[in-house]
Amino acid sequence: MSTTTKPVNQKAWFLILPVILCVAFSAILPLMTVVNYSVQDIISPERRVFVGTEWFVQVMRDEELHSALLRQLTFSLAVLAVEIPLGIMLALSMPAQGWKSSAVLVVVALSLLIPWNVVGTIWQIYGRADIGLMGRLLQEMGIEYSYTGNATQAWLTVLLMDVWHWTPLVALLAFAGLRSIPDAYYQAARIDGASKFAVFRYIQLPKMRGVLMIAVLLRFMDSFMIYTEPFVLTGGGPGNATTFLSQYLTTKAVGQFDLGPAAAFSLIYFFIILLLCFILYNWMQRVGTASNEGAGHE
Repeated sequence: MSTTTKPVNQKAWFLILPVILCVAFSAILPLMTVVNYSVQDIISPERRVFVGTEWFVQVMRDEELHSALLRQLTFSLAVLAVEIPLGIMLALSMPAQGWKSSAVLVVVALSLLIPWNVVGTIWQIYGRADIGLMGRLLQEMGIEYSYTGNATQAWLTVLLMDVWHWTPLVALLAFAGLRSIPDAYYQAARIDGASKFAVFRYIQLPKMRGVLMIAVLLRFMDSFMIYTEPFVLTGGGPGNATTFLSQYLTTKAVGQFDLGPAAAFSLIYFFIILLLCFILYNWMQRVGTASNEGAGHE
């Protein structure tokens, strides 16, 4: 008995060809240029000297880079520690149906529509002690507040600004995850007399694991690359208190015009983000698998 194999239609590749070309033009070609710059000493447009890994060694020994990396990691972890629980709480408190649900969704999403540079300008005015609502209020309460003169207050102001701007994204993702849970789970929980915490622990949280993983990865990557908001608000100061990795890179490339070290650091920056996201993703997968197995045994 002979069998015939149905030919596979390869025409579908033509549908994604424009996407491949766009990615190649916007990502791969610039990346190749950065790699080329990272191994050369660009003395002039006509004169370049191959230096190998010299720029990578120089960048890795830079103490300012170590400090900026520590500030960046601290900031990104603080963002996740605040925005993820706050976004979940906000999603749980939002109406599930009706016009109230639509109205709340629109209000919650408003901050996401504001451009990044405008967000920095808003908080720049908001924190001023003479005309800003928050700055003036803190001064009236007897708190000496100055995001331009106090390093700790500047760092906390940038964190608060990011929480205000991006927590709605986490809330919207968590809300979508909650709405995808079938009512049969809640009916079974009511029959069993489960408490609200038990419903959240064993029904809502496991079912939201997928969207929360997306929220964590998105917020980690975005906070790790933050630039515009702190640059507009504090300019990286006072001192280097709010100088994160992206601002350090911009200073190298644009301010000092050290294209070789800046290109080398760009590649290191890129691989740091990939590595941390990979570790974070695998850790969340293991935690989710362990929690599901524990719930199954119970």
